[in-house]
Parts: sequence; C-alpha cells; structure tokens
Amino acid sequence: MQPDPLDWKIINILSQKYIPNSTVAKKLGVTEGTIRQRVKRLQNGRVLKIRALRDPDILENQQLAIVAATLIEAKYLDKKAQEISQLENVLSVSIVSGRYDFLIEVLVESNRGLVSFLTEKLSTIEGISKTETFVILKSYEKWV
Repeated sequence: MQPDPLDWKIINILSQKYIPNSTVAKKLGVTEGTIRQRVKRLQNGRVLKIRALRDPDILENQQLAIVAATLIEAKYLDKKAQEISQLENVLSVSIVSGRYDFLIEVLVESNRGLVSFLTEKLSTIEGISKTETFVILKSYEKWV
C-alpha cells in the first residue's frame, strides 16, 4: 500500500510525538473517525507502527550496542536478516553497503547480556563469517 497525501500528514504528525486522533483531526480539518480509520489502515498495511519508546541512557542495567556482521554468501542477505531480526534482544537489522553486510541494533542486560547474545543467540545463525561489536556509550535523541 502506498500512503496518500493525507496519510503522509498523519504519519508526519505522529512521528513527532503521539497525540490523540481527535487532535490530529483538528489539525488536519477532518473528522476523528477519518483519522482513526486511516491510522488503522496504515497499521494493518505495515506502513505505521505506534509504540512507546524509551531513552536507553536512563535504563538501569541495559546496554545498547551495534553488532556489524558479514555473511559468507551474500545471496542469503534477506533470509539471514529476517532470521536475525527474530532473535531476542534485537531492535533492528539493516542490510548495509561497505565492509559489513548487516548492522544489528541490540538492547541487552549489561555486558554479560551482550556476551550471551553473541555466543548463544547470534551464533545460531548459520553463514555469519565475522562480527564486530560497537557498544553505545552515550546517545543523543536516540529512543528505543
């Protein structure tokens, strides 16, 4: 599904912060029911997801990291990215150009959780030839 101009206005408003459908409707000069139906259609079409985000810097005993990974065979990029995205603690997986095939964003409990993720979870994905882990020390305007 491709969003139309009204859909994009709704997406842009909700991307800044969550506000009630009635407030979005007033801003756009349409009914609350129109906004409710559009948001539901966008969610069902996997164009829009509404969820609470938190600042990882305030989470106790939580560690945010990026794991860069390379595959043995590039022909499995999409399949392996989907497999990795289903692992516990994975926030996102991006297929990238350059030195690595994937950037995997993970949120784990402390350094022990990171070791556990690498040795017990990510290691179950066949075809990964190497990884490099970047621990996020401080983020600005990062929400997970």
